[in-house]
Amino acid sequence: MKFFAQELSWLAFNERVLQEAADQSVPVVERMRFLGIFSNNMDEFFRVRVADVRRRIFLAQNTAEHSESEQLMAEIQQQVLALQDKFEVIYKDVLKALLRKNIRVIDEQQTTTEERTWLTTFFREKIKRYIVPLLISPATDLVKAINEEATYLCVEVVQGDIIRYAALEVPTDEFPRFIKLPFKHAKRQKRVILLDNVICLCMHELFQGIVPFDSLRAFSFKLTRDAEYRLPHDIEQSVLEQMEEGIRQRFEAEPVRLVYDAAMPRNMLFFLHDKLELTSHDSLVPGGRYRNTRDFVSFPNVGHKSLVNPAWQPLEHPLFTKHNSVFDAMAEQDILLYYPYHKFAHLTELVRQAAYDPLVQSIQICIYRVAKLSRIVHSLVEAVNNGKKVTVMVELQARFDEEANIEWAKLMTQEGIRVIFGIQGLKVHSKLLLIKRRTEPGSDSTQLFAHIGTGNFNEKTAQIYTDFSLFTADKGICSDVEQVFQYLEAPYKRFDFDHILVSPVNLRETLEELIDTEIGHAQQGQRAEIMVKVNNLVDPGIIKRLVAAAQAGVRVRAIVRGMCGLKVPADLSKRLEIISIVDRFLEHPRVYWFYHGGKEQVFISSADLMTRNLDRRVEVACPIYNSQLQLQIKHILELQWQDNTKARIIDAEQKNQYRKRGNRKKIRSQLVVYDYLKAEMKRMLEAPHD
Repeated sequence: MKFFAQELSWLAFNERVLQEAADQSVPVVERMRFLGIFSNNMDEFFRVRVADVRRRIFLAQNTAEHSESEQLMAEIQQQVLALQDKFEVIYKDVLKALLRKNIRVIDEQQTTTEERTWLTTFFREKIKRYIVPLLISPATDLVKAINEEATYLCVEVVQGDIIRYAALEVPTDEFPRFIKLPFKHAKRQKRVILLDNVICLCMHELFQGIVPFDSLRAFSFKLTRDAEYRLPHDIEQSVLEQMEEGIRQRFEAEPVRLVYDAAMPRNMLFFLHDKLELTSHDSLVPGGRYRNTRDFVSFPNVGHKSLVNPAWQPLEHPLFTKHNSVFDAMAEQDILLYYPYHKFAHLTELVRQAAYDPLVQSIQICIYRVAKLSRIVHSLVEAVNNGKKVTVMVELQARFDEEANIEWAKLMTQEGIRVIFGIQGLKVHSKLLLIKRRTEPGSDSTQLFAHIGTGNFNEKTAQIYTDFSLFTADKGICSDVEQVFQYLEAPYKRFDFDHILVSPVNLRETLEELIDTEIGHAQQGQRAEIMVKVNNLVDPGIIKRLVAAAQAGVRVRAIVRGMCGLKVPADLSKRLEIISIVDRFLEHPRVYWFYHGGKEQVFISSADLMTRNLDRRVEVACPIYNSQLQLQIKHILELQWQDNTKARIIDAEQKNQYRKRGNRKKIRSQLVVYDYLKAEMKRMLEAPHD
């Protein structure tokens, strides 16, 4: 069977993000921020996926793969340009919508005399000191000099018949990209100007008296590099040293994309193209005046609170709040949280209490991405100070968080935490926490407490990513989690997991068996159903099995946020359905549900249905044994399946058509899920206790 190309499916996902920016029912400031999310996604897409296609083109010369990769690159470039055109149209519409709310985004040409005076002073006193023009000469290595994280202005410096070029980095590390002007205007209009425009207004002050010129013109551009790097294999180097050297390679990596102001003069564009050593396989993407539009994520709300999403009040879980100790709560029964609907503070509280509970002996945790100011890491340090044995598995190769994780590893090692780095060749993506605790003071008897989640131990992303967390003292599950930590340190030993599924040990095999079981039931005329919720569904083996299941009569439903390689055959569209939900929160959990002859099997997991997750990473899928929690997860999935507001149908061509509502009641799943959980928490709070 044919699969939908992952790269093109990823672009289809980012188009869904762009649809949110276009949706006039979304608060206007949030629409601007969705434009920033779209741009940030596109940056990562080029750094990772386009760069990979580019490498395949160069490495597979005179082969069928070379031709296929070139064709794919051409399709990618065509779709990227189409999406960029849509972006510009939506951006202009958002500006008009802001204006209707008395917020005007202006450029330097639209400033008043009073504003120009204030901005000139602001530039001289605040901004100027952070800008050092790069005067580009034949000897300038522009590829090395340009920082891909930054926004640049390419300045045309004209003196007589001589034209020179300079690059100015817009200092967004020092100042917000958007500056609110401090003046009152007619009709109470609030005016905002980009930092880029302030520099353009005062640009002559950077050159006068130093670089002779008759005229200056500036145009925005941004460079994107290949994010791949190769780790050295020097036996004398530590893992940390190898990672640091690998990351340095990234900063010297080859360019893969140049985005630029479409009004840029052709001579300037040709100059940049040559100096950046771009090839015919690299993307040149023209756009509006402003580049690096990912900064639009931080567009400020200078108007009424209705211009952004209403504040969200996360729910406290009654099973935690009715106990003085989180361990008492977990010992009583399994507890399931669903962020950001529930408070992430329940998880940080677990680690905080473990850090000083006299009965706690040890804490083990896997860290993939953590917040910049992580309360969890702080508690782990305090645990060491309180005499606990703390082991942290740090994944140094968490893409784009490598530097942060290296620094965390160094800090934790200095504080006395035992830091390990996992298994060579396998990223550790599991979201595991294990605490060993004495049952009572002075006793040799211990009890294990575990957390298994679908998302990272990150306080910041837990506010915007939806994720499940299971808190359990189940002996079987906790024993398996303990074995996972042993596996991370001794992968050459054989481990048998009786409860949880672990890749690359038994996760793929078990999922395939569970799908085959549904096929068997369907062939016997019994009810057979599969429902999965994942970020990405692209593994060929799993896709083929799901199609075979639908062909056998199994009802297969999938909620896929991102890439989907499954092209739904027309004759199976009633039994094999796929939707995608993009809304205020980023849908991040992975759930596998099987009807299993009425004995439902429900798993929450860190693993997407991708080959890398099933075969080349350490991932965990945890069964949900508590029947009430199974029902809760199933109910949430069904509410999401009924979404007729933010759900798009993923058909064979991935056109991103919204699901038609007809005359049915409007259902926006992220709102109704919150209402459902709020009612559940109230019911549990009011339930009589023994």
